[in-house]
Amino acid sequence: MTAAIARAGRTRRRTRIQEENEEKILDAALEVFSTWGYRGATVDQIAALAGMTKPNLLYYFRRKEDIYLAVLNRTHEMWLEPLEHLDAAGDPAKEITAYIDRKLEMARDNPTASRLFAMEILQGAPVLGATLRGRLKTLVDDKAAVIQGWIDAGRLAPVDPRHLIFMIWATTQHYADFETQIRAVLGGKALSPDQFDAAKATLDRVFLGGIGSGRD
Repeated sequence: MTAAIARAGRTRRRTRIQEENEEKILDAALEVFSTWGYRGATVDQIAALAGMTKPNLLYYFRRKEDIYLAVLNRTHEMWLEPLEHLDAAGDPAKEITAYIDRKLEMARDNPTASRLFAMEILQGAPVLGATLRGRLKTLVDDKAAVIQGWIDAGRLAPVDPRHLIFMIWATTQHYADFETQIRAVLGGKALSPDQFDAAKATLDRVFLGGIGSGRD
């Protein structure tokens, strides 16, 4: 997604240095946008945090809006990747458990990206709206059909596939988007490895217990 936005991506072949610099810019931009919001963030702040000059940064991205879109697209693609791997030929319980576990791991490992993405959605998705109605909807429709196939075959309990996916998003991303609340309840501490494993086991048990085989 970055290559479609970055000016350097227009070259016939992107070099390793170009790819590394784009990622460096997006990492810095994530921190700046999550701290100051889109309106408060500046290209100068992003360039400084990336350790680059402003003219050098503008070689890769022409405008602040382009950088913001690239950061959101990178996060969105990262969120969609586990769903893409939901395999119709696999065992439903294993496939859904793997999806839940991977989403929870991503929430743990990328809380800042998750919160910036949530902020965009809460504002009505002014930048990502077209992507949500296109790429996201197409993928969810495809995977909902996979889940419906399992249900029709009696391998899962009859539930609405799309609402099942929404519930997985809500429970897993909660650990990133509401991290402050979780820390408060846990006494100001982040999830320990044992607590993370307990969260994963609990979600797996609740979801699989609720949607296990539709056959008696």
